[in-house]
Amino acid sequence: MASEHTVEAQLPGVFYRRPSPEADEYVKEGDKVSAGDTLGLIELMKSYHEVKADASGKVKKFLIENEGEVQPGEGIAVLLSE
Repeated sequence: MASEHTVEAQLPGVFYRRPSPEADEYVKEGDKVSAGDTLGLIELMKSYHEVKADASGKVKKFLIENEGEVQPGEGIAVLLSE
């Protein structure tokens, strides 16, 4: 039975789905990820912190747009596990 899991922000800041403006996104909706895979970055005071999947599954959707502001505990992505 498939279940949904929401990856939450641990820090406040700006969420980026790619490592640099000209690079590809870390993952796209529909991609399969394993626990520990990088989903994006949060910039806080000119310092970048990786957002990692804390479960395995398929990325169902992102809840925050690229360059959107996030707060601690706010959902970033929904993973669908099988």
